[in-house]
Amino acid sequence: MSQSPPDVPEVTAAGIARLAGVGRAAVSNWRRRYPHFPRPVGGTETSPTFALAEVEAWLRAQGKLAEVPLRERVWQRVEADPDGAADALARAGEHLLRHARPGGRARGAGAAQGAAAAEETGATRELDALAEESGAADAFAFLLARHFDANPRAHTLTPPPVADLMAALAGPATTVLDPACGSGELLAAALRAAPGADAAVELYGQESDPALARLAALRLTLCGTPPPSAVHIRDEDALRTPPGEAPGVDAVLCHPPFNERNWGHDELVYDPRWEYGLPARTESELAWVQHALARLRPGGTAVLLMPPAAASRRTGRRVRAALLRRGALRAVVALPAGAAPPHSLPLHLWVLRSPGGPAPADPRLLLVDVGTRHRATGREPLPWDELHATVRTAWRAFDAGRAVPEEPGVCGTRSVIDLLDDDVDLAPARHLPPVGAAADAQGLADVGGELERTLRRTLELAPAPGPVPDAGTRWTLTTVGELARGGAVEVRAGGAEGEPVVTREGDVVIPVQGRGAAFVVEPDRAGETLAKPLYLLRPEPAALDPWFLAGFLRSTANTRQASSYASTASRLDVRRLRVPRLPLEAQRPYGEHFRRLAAFETALRLAGELGERLVQGLYDALAEGTAQPPG
Repeated sequence: MSQSPPDVPEVTAAGIARLAGVGRAAVSNWRRRYPHFPRPVGGTETSPTFALAEVEAWLRAQGKLAEVPLRERVWQRVEADPDGAADALARAGEHLLRHARPGGRARGAGAAQGAAAAEETGATRELDALAEESGAADAFAFLLARHFDANPRAHTLTPPPVADLMAALAGPATTVLDPACGSGELLAAALRAAPGADAAVELYGQESDPALARLAALRLTLCGTPPPSAVHIRDEDALRTPPGEAPGVDAVLCHPPFNERNWGHDELVYDPRWEYGLPARTESELAWVQHALARLRPGGTAVLLMPPAAASRRTGRRVRAALLRRGALRAVVALPAGAAPPHSLPLHLWVLRSPGGPAPADPRLLLVDVGTRHRATGREPLPWDELHATVRTAWRAFDAGRAVPEEPGVCGTRSVIDLLDDDVDLAPARHLPPVGAAADAQGLADVGGELERTLRRTLELAPAPGPVPDAGTRWTLTTVGELARGGAVEVRAGGAEGEPVVTREGDVVIPVQGRGAAFVVEPDRAGETLAKPLYLLRPEPAALDPWFLAGFLRSTANTRQASSYASTASRLDVRRLRVPRLPLEAQRPYGEHFRRLAAFETALRLAGELGERLVQGLYDALAEGTAQPPG
């Protein structure tokens, strides 16, 4: 095995597969079939690495690579760094900071205070070129996003739409703390929510992982606002670090780790932060809640992303009751499943206020459940603009002391006295009346009539399978990666840093996790911001029919071969998905049939929802005495 010079980046077999838009198996086949395939220059026998320049030259000579984009070359260098991608990414961020601000310094753990200018190498030249092309902040955001995408199980990120909602609920603030800041998603959202470009915002973060603390400091400093002197990221365990004499902040935003057992219960028994009661060993989230309250100035606001169990576990009922009695807990918002990881749970937002001034005579709690109206099916992005509007409108009215309009199943307020029962269960679904029950006779008749019309339309839309060919259809296949390199389709990841991904009519959206299927964006869904775990494919109209593309991407065999695991919890590699090579005229009949299938599927789903409403309404009407059995 030959050795590459220190300045020559290396790439793994997985990296070669990404460059060529193929699977790992194809790379293994190339190594066996072609004696002239580049030889390994590092790694191990089971996981070798190859010189990136040799790989690029070989792929290009074989017609499997047109050109590697600059940012992909930079990422390959970061990923292949012998010190590890995290350390290489931090060094890249420090270099970009010097590129953006000569003599600038990032404040925070391990931010290389006073580091000398980096040696001019091929890596730094490409990094400088990327900074000139897209800006230092966007260049670092891209590399950071690729790092997290390459290590999805190692990091739990807060999606930008959720982070923006949390920052909006916290309101304008000049000092913001995230005690479990990770790579700084919530602090970045606080910057976006700042009232103006000239607003002086001080950002404070605590993070127990030194590498993440270093990356967060760089990310926030590279934003350009606030100045580096206003970014304070500390490498420390927030729960095991008492606040001491630290001044209170205006707002705390936090996405704490869930279900921790080793959070310091035994050593922190007498900690003064537990004003509302010592959290049980299994209630680490309630420890984070009280830490957040301890760091607020009087009247300051904290918003925490919480697991739904924290609202109802019996082990936490005493702390929840104390939070209600003292007026600290002001609102609980239930989000749809899929809004943030873990995507299978409908997470909650808790909005808290540091008590200050006299308590109201009849304290109330705002309850909002936007998961009832918008259930994540994996087929389409959540309508974040509508979700934000619903939650923010209710919170602003409630926070200003105005009446909050009651909406069944979605929004309402409840007296604290009514919530202080044996369970102190604060899940919004338990206290809000069901939506769309239609327990009155006229409502039931309306639902029944709509169901009948929908069923008739469903039968009309049911497509015929078409004639059976004498032999299986044969065609040449290409991959989404090859189409992207040829300019036939643009591939973008939702929720990535930098410019948000906004849908247009005719885009194809596909989830990369779970059981969701590709779908075409209709006119009424255009203009929405795409979040994780969704990818957007924007076909070139002169080359690809969107319905043709979406239909073939839904093939079971196609999604199976492009999955990273063989289980139902697989993650799709979008660039490995295959599409037949057909002229546009030949694509359109397939596209039209796929469009009819999608309309039929939508009608079936609506019929199912109407049937559920009718059944539940009949149960409720009979049980409440507003209807009687026929005869």
